[in-house]
Amino acid sequence: MSFKYPVSRPALEGRELEYLTGAVEDGWISSQGPMVGRFERAFADYNGVAHGVSCSSGTAALTLALRALGIGPGDEVIVPEFTMVASAWAVTYTGATPVFVDCGDDLNIDVTRIEEKITARTKAVMPVHIYGRRCDMDAVMDIAYQYNLRVVEDSAEAHGVRPVGDIACYSLFANKIITAGEGGICLTDDPKLAGQLAHLRAMAFTKDHSFLHKKVAYNFRMTAMQAAVALAQVERLDDILATRREIERRYDEGLAGVPGITLMPPRDVLWMYDLRAERREELREFLAGESIETRLFFKPMSRQPMYLHPDWPSLKAHTFAEDGLYLPTHTGLSATDQDFVIDRVRAFYGAG
Repeated sequence: MSFKYPVSRPALEGRELEYLTGAVEDGWISSQGPMVGRFERAFADYNGVAHGVSCSSGTAALTLALRALGIGPGDEVIVPEFTMVASAWAVTYTGATPVFVDCGDDLNIDVTRIEEKITARTKAVMPVHIYGRRCDMDAVMDIAYQYNLRVVEDSAEAHGVRPVGDIACYSLFANKIITAGEGGICLTDDPKLAGQLAHLRAMAFTKDHSFLHKKVAYNFRMTAMQAAVALAQVERLDDILATRREIERRYDEGLAGVPGITLMPPRDVLWMYDLRAERREELREFLAGESIETRLFFKPMSRQPMYLHPDWPSLKAHTFAEDGLYLPTHTGLSATDQDFVIDRVRAFYGAG
């Protein structure tokens, strides 16, 4: 079904076409093109981090980060219950085991419950900045220090949240704050980790390109065409974030006090505008009839078939998943568009 008011839409209003055309005209369209390095440098500089290593997706970024840190079979990684399943899958791809921790009221990992899940096999913790809300990274880093753990930040939904962990991983999928259509990038201050990330993403070729590969690696490279789009997006990131802050403000003001709606805590950067809704499925059907798209919250990892645990119905993450949804959230959403969405939500609950 096509919606007049989709949940997301990429904001391709800068120099994307210029940079992309330049890459095509120069013939540098593979991962060897200079646009890749330009994007990596620009995004690392924006975040105040020494090294950026691009790749083919946010999931690939997480997988590379865990592998670069030496995570593998027999290891455990602390992962939030409330997240997109790719966070857990990246751990599984390495042969390690994800160990899940329930969320707090802001949907982020409940940092007070991390320590009870740490064992002798725990090697890392993966905080996820859900919907653009920054995790309590002071607490996460303190726990990591005490237990000698590595920290991989899943920042797929949080461009603009400055990283503090060993490696931060961003998605550049089309619905993210900035995009390359598909793609991802890892940020780190550690030059050795950056080297290992780059080595693993490019099939672990030796320097002489002899086709002798000493470890299992990946073809997770970003093309110059993707990097061209991503570079133009980085150049506009401050403006994109500012527009999204205004979208958040309008929703907050327009939906405050609506009976049946529970607003969620503020976001450090706005990826999606999330809320909790009574009679959620009826609301979604009503809004779809008005050509307004909505999406559901993530389901707990312990409810996923490959990680199924009988206790999932008791999780706070499950409670949120049962009535949570998010509304159209993208920079192409005009004030008039947003007023219409707000009006229709209010009308459904008799608050017009």
